[in-house]
Amino acid sequence: MSTKQGDIEQSPVAIAYQSSSREKASTFSGNAFKISLVVLDCAFLGMQPVLVHLSKNKQGSYSFDPVSVNFMTELAKTAFAVVTLLIFGTGRPGTPMYLSLRSFISDARHNYLLAVPAALYAVNNNIKFAMQLIFSPTTTKMLGNLKMLAIAVLMRLIMNRRFNIIQWEAVFLLVAGITINQLKNCPTGGSVEAEVPWLLAFLCTLGTVTVPSMASVYNEYALKKHMDTSVHLQNFFLYFYGACFNLAGLLCVSWWKQQTLVQMFRGQSVVTYMLIANNAAQGILASFFYKFADTILKKYSSTIATIVTAILSYFMFGHQLSINFVIGVSIVLISMHQFFTFGDKPASSVHKPLTPGGLEPSSSTGHAGMPGSSESENGRRQLIFSPSLEHITVASSSANGPLVGRSSYYIKQDAERSAKSETLQPLLPR
Repeated sequence: MSTKQGDIEQSPVAIAYQSSSREKASTFSGNAFKISLVVLDCAFLGMQPVLVHLSKNKQGSYSFDPVSVNFMTELAKTAFAVVTLLIFGTGRPGTPMYLSLRSFISDARHNYLLAVPAALYAVNNNIKFAMQLIFSPTTTKMLGNLKMLAIAVLMRLIMNRRFNIIQWEAVFLLVAGITINQLKNCPTGGSVEAEVPWLLAFLCTLGTVTVPSMASVYNEYALKKHMDTSVHLQNFFLYFYGACFNLAGLLCVSWWKQQTLVQMFRGQSVVTYMLIANNAAQGILASFFYKFADTILKKYSSTIATIVTAILSYFMFGHQLSINFVIGVSIVLISMHQFFTFGDKPASSVHKPLTPGGLEPSSSTGHAGMPGSSESENGRRQLIFSPSLEHITVASSSANGPLVGRSSYYIKQDAERSAKSETLQPLLPR
């Protein structure tokens, strides 16, 4: 694929990633990897209620400040990301960011979008505690079920993800199944909730539905927007931004309570540290869900974890399983089958002629495109299913439009290396 000097290439190009990245990328592709994500997510989510229960004191409250736990969780995730960067590298040419302040600033600018979900997650952590003070636990859970609908709508608006009618029905069935399962915990008497101003209750309800949903969807959008960027590098900046926002929240709470930072960290025990490690592991797994799977699969995984926890509690602690649980689980399983069986099929399942580079042409343009992507009539790219790191860029739907290719950040890195007489070997011929 040759072009004249100064012209923009009108054909797709391969991501000039490091030579070993293609082998590493295969680790994150396929159903086996996604199944392992679901299994690990179920394990960590199942452990969380036990650790939360054990971390309470005899009065049934927490001896520690939850804000400090949130900060330490982000700090633990940041430390994990640093270790992975030291082991696997940053996945880009040039000096690593941990050896150069200039590289750190460049990487931070390249991953600035991740600051948005980091801030939203920090806000959501505080909203959850406010909801527990205003509403009963049952009402909080019921309102939390609406997040699934909000996520589906946001994925349609932000990521241009299209769902067919059967998938929308599956989403409604999931909400119904979870709600039926929780109805067994509804109080039979009057409301146990305190009288609060309707405006405050409305804002908290709106926040508990939209903020975490927006955080999850925008996190997926930011991670997949730069699929050529190493997930370990993206994780570091996501957790680094999150630690900064949670530190700001910790300082504000410390000032509000007129306590020192040392006092904010009092009351923590070994169980608290185990809870922090468990929460950090869940956050790390969530990044891989959003990067290589999607938010919908993450929510289904969380639902499965709840089911597994209830079944284990039945055999281990003798907790009774009500008829609501049986009906709710049945509806959830039907919903899961509908959503993933009648959804859009990957492009790889349709046999199409290959381009000279050995890639499948796009369904709308005929150019080689990213597997699992298509373009709508208005030219916007759509993620039909979750890609892997082995993708390449997609040409614009406009015949004379510029190529939606590599980011300017990596083009600049290539130019700097070329000036030093260093060559990069593309994964596929240009």
